[in-house]
Amino acid sequence: MKLIIFDCDSTLSSIEGIDELARAKGPEVFAEVEALTNAAMNGEVPLDQVFARRLDIIRPDLATCTAVEQLYIDTVEPTAVDTLDKLREQGWSFAILSGGFKRLIEPLAKFLNIDRIEAVPLNLDENGLYVSFDNTYPTTYNGGKPEIIRQLKAEFSPEKIIMVGDGVSDLETQSEVDNFIGYGGYTPREKVQAGADHFIYKLDELLEIV
Repeated sequence: MKLIIFDCDSTLSSIEGIDELARAKGPEVFAEVEALTNAAMNGEVPLDQVFARRLDIIRPDLATCTAVEQLYIDTVEPTAVDTLDKLREQGWSFAILSGGFKRLIEPLAKFLNIDRIEAVPLNLDENGLYVSFDNTYPTTYNGGKPEIIRQLKAEFSPEKIIMVGDGVSDLETQSEVDNFIGYGGYTPREKVQAGADHFIYKLDELLEIV
């Protein structure tokens, strides 16, 4: 098999799910969480330092989670569906590898016909109130995405493997993949652009590279 692994937030969709969970809680919460997200994505602050802090600030509930699930689909990257269809015809398989929350991403993955999702478990109680997240999950800390790619390689033994993403945590996977493709359609990051093997602004540009 040939495998393309996509980051989700600001790559397959224009949103950052954690920021949208925060937006629902009001402008002050949103501003605080957005600043933490940007600091982590730009590589200024270790990811594990901001993960728990953001969720303690937001404490997302079921209604908010459901709204953000739909928002991922509503803001899907404009060329994503057509690009994935064409890549499937060329024999590519797909996975999503995200520091976002699995339950929020699942509907988008279904919409894009992607079966494999590697993302952070988010736990709510029977009343739909926030309980916890899995703080041992690899994408909650720096170096976690390469760890998961090593697991996927062991599981599938792909003949070729490509990673596509916008953040520094995605760039960390470069040593584990044949090609790291930086994505800048929503949030072009200088560090990612400088380090990437290729840099694209629309997902359909993948068709010329792979």
